[in-house]
Amino acid sequence: MARRKVRLNQRPEKTYIAHGEFGLSFAQTSRKAAQTCAAILRHTALAPGDRVAILLATPAPFILTLLALMRLRAVSVPLNRRLQPSELAWQVKNADCRLLICEPKTRSLSVAVGVDVMEMPNIEREAPASAYGDFGALNLEDDFAIIHTSGTSGRPKAAILTYGNIYQSAVASALRLGTIQSERWLCVLPLYHVGGLSIVTRSLLYGTAVEVMPPGAFDAREVNRILSDHPITLVSLAPTMLQRLLDVKTRRWNPRLRLILLGGEAPAAELVERCIAEELPIAASYGLTETASQVATAMPELVYRKPSTVGKALRFTRTRIVDESGGALGAHEPGEILVKGGVVTRGYYGEPEATRRALLGGWLHTGDIGYRDEDGDLFVLQRRADLIVSGGENIYPAEVERVLRQHADVAQAIVFGLPDRKWGQCVAALLECRAGAQATPNEITDFARGQLASYKLPRQIAFVEALPRTASGKIQRRDARQIFDDAISRQQ
Repeated sequence: MARRKVRLNQRPEKTYIAHGEFGLSFAQTSRKAAQTCAAILRHTALAPGDRVAILLATPAPFILTLLALMRLRAVSVPLNRRLQPSELAWQVKNADCRLLICEPKTRSLSVAVGVDVMEMPNIEREAPASAYGDFGALNLEDDFAIIHTSGTSGRPKAAILTYGNIYQSAVASALRLGTIQSERWLCVLPLYHVGGLSIVTRSLLYGTAVEVMPPGAFDAREVNRILSDHPITLVSLAPTMLQRLLDVKTRRWNPRLRLILLGGEAPAAELVERCIAEELPIAASYGLTETASQVATAMPELVYRKPSTVGKALRFTRTRIVDESGGALGAHEPGEILVKGGVVTRGYYGEPEATRRALLGGWLHTGDIGYRDEDGDLFVLQRRADLIVSGGENIYPAEVERVLRQHADVAQAIVFGLPDRKWGQCVAALLECRAGAQATPNEITDFARGQLASYKLPRQIAFVEALPRTASGKIQRRDARQIFDDAISRQQ
């Protein structure tokens, strides 16, 4: 059977990568991507299917590296530069990466990954003629990237996304959101996340521009300036980012801004009301790494009528709500959200049993809880069982708990999220200590800092003699918050 391909035929003179006054056209990007191919091949030979880790903080080199690996038919493994070296080393090993590409800003994080490391050269000169000097075609059955996503076991899972997943997602998103020739999509999301990565790949497929931000923390004032001064038409944000933008907003955003795509968590009713008052076109979205981003999206008119909904599934994607036995549930009956369609991952790299469980019966079992109303619109009640969303970053308590239990004074741990106006949520920990324990909250945090990214560290820690348990001895999370509050009161 012939392999399915999608040919990329962008207009060479149009801008693809924009950064303020600086920009690269599709033709310039193509030449620099070809030169990046040559630089990689000078460093090491790669075979189709080889996995290459990308640890780059600067957006343009990241995108050029991504495009080069696409042309070499290698599989990209984007890494979160906020992780600790031990976390990065685990992900590189888990994906069987052959090479890691870094830059001076991230070189120090690369020293202990255990694979060949290449520092990305500065691509300035015009690239010579090359066999890799064409955007070419995408083979939809080929693997595009492996993206690590937190798992309830406490270890991230490596979700495999194919070019078919990326292409189906881009087409379905365009059908729901629309797209225009003058589109300029502002990307404030990290490129190592599926949200940021999908903006880059969709703009490539659409032949439209993506405006990137300099590396660093989210700067609400700078993003406000860009939204006011630059011809941005579309921006993707977490609700907490939008709240921070509105809190410091002093000028009206440019009139070409046609859509604000919100994802990661449902926007609060107060935020929706503020957006209505300011006539901001917000669209609420539900998606996962395993689905190459969007599953369902509610456009502004629907969000204004039903502030908590994420609308219906995108074209070519199906959703179901089922009970614990897999039976279909009716309107307003909460259950697990299942997803099926061309956007769904083909599995987790190196984990056949986890893949089997996740894709049971051909449906992705998300672990997320939601329901549909009588109109068929989807409402997401819970982003997986215990997920903490802090500043748009997903944190699974099991991963943090595993690290905390390694401390000599900690017998058991329950980690959960506390409300935080700036970040949405912050991490809190309730710890059961061993007899004779003397550790302080600061000592526990310092211990965890060497193994966890800063956004995963507990901001508040309480100690108890025994955690709540069920009759069978299983730790009972539902009582943890009240016990935590009581313990904090006693410690103060």
